Amino acid sequence: MEKIGFIGLGTMGKPMAINLLNAGYKLIVNDINNSSVDEVSKAGAEKAANAKEVAENVDIVITMLPDSPDVESVVFGANGLLEGMQNGMLFIDMSTIAPATSQKVYEAMKEKSAEALDAPVSGGEVGAQQAALSIMVGGTDQAFQRALPLFQIMGKNIVHIGAAGAGQVTKVCNQIVVGQTIQAVAEALTLAKKSGVDVAKVRDALLGGFAQSRILDLHGKRILDRNFEPGFRVELHRKDLNIALQTARELELSLPVTSIVAENMNALIAMGDGKKDHSALALLSEKLANI
Repeated sequence: MEKIGFIGLGTMGKPMAINLLNAGYKLIVNDINNSSVDEVSKAGAEKAANAKEVAENVDIVITMLPDSPDVESVVFGANGLLEGMQNGMLFIDMSTIAPATSQKVYEAMKEKSAEALDAPVSGGEVGAQQAALSIMVGGTDQAFQRALPLFQIMGKNIVHIGAAGAGQVTKVCNQIVVGQTIQAVAEALTLAKKSGVDVAKVRDALLGGFAQSRILDLHGKRILDRNFEPGFRVELHRKDLNIALQTARELELSLPVTSIVAENMNALIAMGDGKKDHSALALLSEKLANI
């Protein structure tokens, strides 16, 4: 079994790393949060002081970081991965970042005679904990086949989309659909509430028809229960929609509804609700409806 480096032990990264440990892989980990590093080390991982040290002691490096600048810092910064990457190594970035950044990283790793995959995930904290993530992968088939045993430990729906950056493009598409669908559910349930009908019964009826969706099921229930504890925070989804809009600008493409949902998330963040679950879009709809 190849030795794995894992950088980024946040809400998603920590359970993903622990799943790899439980499967028998040896891990070296690093994160800016020392308590997360301590927790994963208690499960059997070694600690590293920086990204360079991680790369110098493993065969494969996985990152799970918040945004494009974080990935660039870990890869290109002082004591970064590029300083420690060796010929034949594999870098797997499972963060959600701009496709252009993934392609930049891919080219840099290629210059070090290392392979790189962009492999963003969907499924939230629960999916990470239950090893049920959907994983969308960009990069060469050879690198994908090498990484597949690791992906199968962390996820269930694993698709090799295409060349470098293709995984990130797919994740952007995912976040557009999720964001717009949550907005639609929020507006529909707000209309039901404003009309004075039983919102729970409206949801039940919709779940039996063409409007049925996993988001109506799970996030509709969150809205009914007023449970906005984050599975995926508003501020992170807003970041993802900004990536979508940035990519669209580069392609000279209009995404008008995505723009509206991103602005609604901006409003939620301004209201102090950025750390709540993205189903909190319902709070904004209700506020605008004077509920």
